[in-house]
Parts: sequence; C-alpha cells; structure tokens
Amino acid sequence: MLTASATGADSFWVGDHINSLVPRSVATPEHLGLAAKLVPKVDAILEPWTMLGHLAARHRGRLRFGVGVTDASRRHPAITAQAAATLHLLTRGRAILGIGVGEREGNEPYGVEWTKPVARFVEALATIRALWKSGGEPVTRESDYFPLRHAVFDLPPYKGRWPEIWVAAHGPRMLRATGRYADGWVPFVISRPADYARALDAVRTAASDNGRDPMAIVPAVNRTVVTGRTRADVDEALDSVIVKSVALAAPAEAWARHGVEHPLGSDFSGVQDLVPQMIDKEAALAYTASVPASLMKEICFHGTADEVLDQVAEWRDHGLRYLLVINGSQLNPKLRKGVSATLPYNRVLRGLKKL
Repeated sequence: MLTASATGADSFWVGDHINSLVPRSVATPEHLGLAAKLVPKVDAILEPWTMLGHLAARHRGRLRFGVGVTDASRRHPAITAQAAATLHLLTRGRAILGIGVGEREGNEPYGVEWTKPVARFVEALATIRALWKSGGEPVTRESDYFPLRHAVFDLPPYKGRWPEIWVAAHGPRMLRATGRYADGWVPFVISRPADYARALDAVRTAASDNGRDPMAIVPAVNRTVVTGRTRADVDEALDSVIVKSVALAAPAEAWARHGVEHPLGSDFSGVQDLVPQMIDKEAALAYTASVPASLMKEICFHGTADEVLDQVAEWRDHGLRYLLVINGSQLNPKLRKGVSATLPYNRVLRGLKKL
C-alpha cells in the first residue's frame, strides 16, 4: 500500500482466496527468491475485507480500496453486500466491490458446491442490487440459489451512493451480466488487446440493451507486470518456475495459440478450474518447463519500464482505461535482481498516469 500511495495510484486492491493460485509444492526459497522471505507460507492468506478495514483505518487519504475479486459462490451475496457497504461507510465512499464467479480451488475443497457458477454469479449480483435498493424494507425474492424471505438490509449508502461493482467477466453470459449490473469491468484471463476490445464491445452492447449508459462502465483489466533494469533481467524472471506457474491459469486456447497443449488438458478452462494444491513438485516442474516464452509475453506486461508502458498504451488504444497491476517483478529467484526491479516498477506506476 505504501507503493500505491507513493506513486499516486487511485486504488489499492487485494484478492479473495483461501489459498494461493501458485502450487505450494514449488513455492519454496529455491524458486521464490526474495518473496520466500516476505511470504514464508504461500497459502497463508489474510481475509480481504478484514484486511482492507484495517488498512483503511490507517490510511485516511483519497486512496480507494477494492477486493479483486470476491467470490460469488463461496460467499453468500447478503454477506458480500454487507461487507462492501460497511467498508464504503467506514472509508467515506472509497470502497469498490470487485466480484466474479470465483475458482474451483476456493470452493470445492471446502465443501462448497461448484456447479453452474455463472448462474450463481448472476443471481448473486441481482441479490446484492435488490438488498441495496430495498431501503431497509423486507425483501422477498425468488431465486434458484439465493432466495430471500422477508430479508432486511438496513445499512445506508454513503451520501446516497453504494460501492461501485466491478465484475471479472470473460465469457458471453458474464459479459452480458456486466453490462446489465456493473459499474466496472475487470477481466483477468483476456490476454490480447484485440480480444479485449471485442469483449468490451459486448459489455457496452449489453449495457445499452438494458437501458444503461454503455460508456459509464469503467473498462479495466487485471494484469501481471514483470519489469527490471534490463531486458535480460526481465527474460530471466519470465523463465523462472514461479512466474511461469502463472501460465497454468491461462485457458488451453491461449496455450494452443503458441503450439503447445495445456498440461491439464486441451479443453482446460484456466484459472476457474485450477486447483494448485493438488499439483505436486514433480508435476509443477514439468508443467512450467513446457510453458513457451511467447505465451509468457502474451499473458504479462513485460520488459523495461518504457517497454511496459508501450504495451499498456496499445491496450489503451483498444479501450482500456484502468489498469490493476500485479507486481511479478520481485519473483526473480535471484535476490539482487528482484530488489533491483523496484525502481523500474515504480517508474511504470508513475508512467501510467501519463497515458
């Protein structure tokens, strides 16, 4: 958060996971480098809404706070509506509710049903909106997943405004739901700017079809940045086991574009169905060894600070207006090179404001 404040960022986001998307079998000092000292247990993840409440209490400035993104399957939408509205009140209107279908790894291992996640997601969004619009009056609403029976939600909005809802959407039904309900669109697995532009058009068409202003939905994206002092340092980081494990979250069709079958199958959907805690060390090393360098360059912003900013500018030209940055630069297993990536990474963050 200190980096976000120092570089003039608009918002600070945290994820919503019980365990990491990185296979724990390779999240060791051998492969994590500096990060292993900072995060000795990769699956020891703090609960996001609690953490943001603590951070917000310590930061009274203009920085907004978002969860990127919370889980519509594991969390009942009434609880999500309460958490987001609470943070919005405590921060005087600076909360953003990022929400998506969630992932198998955060549901199925914990006994949460993992069927029809998109249908559940759409109903969760509708439920949150219904509770927020209820004015404290009891709500009765039919739903296959989240029926309400005289449900009361009496928290007020902050100065008449509820938290913005930003949706992590990729497939056609999710894009339509984004256009119908969302204030922002923040995909994670779309990896090419032309694909982004086409999906953004679908979101805006859905908004227009539902009588909403299509240009009022913020076009965002959630992407990893791998930068460094030199191109050689960046390529070394991109070739590391931990950074390449990010590619396991990419769908099989992305791998196929680079002439390689996804190690989890030719029809693997990507992050939604990835269960990293089930991947042992031998498999993780074999999987990451098969990742093409060209795929890594597709799914990350990469290079020196100037190269990264040029890549972001291309996405801007395809409609992007708001970038959520995941810092992959310090995952270089060589401590010195991980630390030396700090300055170019900060240059990237400052440079984004000029694009």
